[in-house]
Amino acid sequence: MKALSLEYYKIRRKKIWIMITLFLAAEMIWAAMSMSISISRSASNASWEALIFSIASMNGLFLPIISAIVVSRICDMEHKGNTWKMLMTTNTGRNHVYTAKYICANSLILYGIIAQAIFIVGFGLSKNISGSIPLSLLVQFVVGTLLTTLAITALQQWLSLTVRNQAFALCLGMLGGFIGTTSGLFPAAIRHLFIWSYYLDLNPVTYIYSASSGTYVSGMLPVGLLLAALCMTIIFYLAGNFHASRQEI
Repeated sequence: MKALSLEYYKIRRKKIWIMITLFLAAEMIWAAMSMSISISRSASNASWEALIFSIASMNGLFLPIISAIVVSRICDMEHKGNTWKMLMTTNTGRNHVYTAKYICANSLILYGIIAQAIFIVGFGLSKNISGSIPLSLLVQFVVGTLLTTLAITALQQWLSLTVRNQAFALCLGMLGGFIGTTSGLFPAAIRHLFIWSYYLDLNPVTYIYSASSGTYVSGMLPVGLLLAALCMTIIFYLAGNFHASRQEI
């Protein structure tokens, strides 16, 4: 039984990995087409900052949905197979299972974030973008995206493990994708209340609009928002772990 369960987990993990790859491929193809058209219209758009900002803005749509699907697929086995009762007969506590699922989900999504950084470098070199590879911006991009994802997956896992019907968790992911896509239109005071908007806010590149054109400006990640995202991650994770570990089975 244990061997069969382990094999089932491996098969499911492989399917999730393939799903993430397909979603990311769609995002990168979209980004490549968008940047190619932008560069063809104006050579000034051929910059590392523009490329990083483009990927970060698309992450607001794609990563909340990917996170919801990944977490839901990892967590729904306990509902469908009713394995919570089986786990209670072992020395493995539900809080340990909760932690293992959280680490597994984020390790899979981290693969996607690193793939995005590699894509940025590869696409930039293929388009002969001037200047050296901005390693500092890329590191900040990965850190900001990962920290936002950690908070979102903590929230998604809380819902996925405590509510049997996974449609609610998937709807939250789609709502998050909508908020992440439109967050740039909200005032900062409202936008910062929603963790999904942090894909754009925890990005080292911003776009400053002007009357006739815009400018990409790079800088350091805002410490205040980093702390806010970290606090939300801790709160969502601890609350979800506490709730799921004490829920009746």
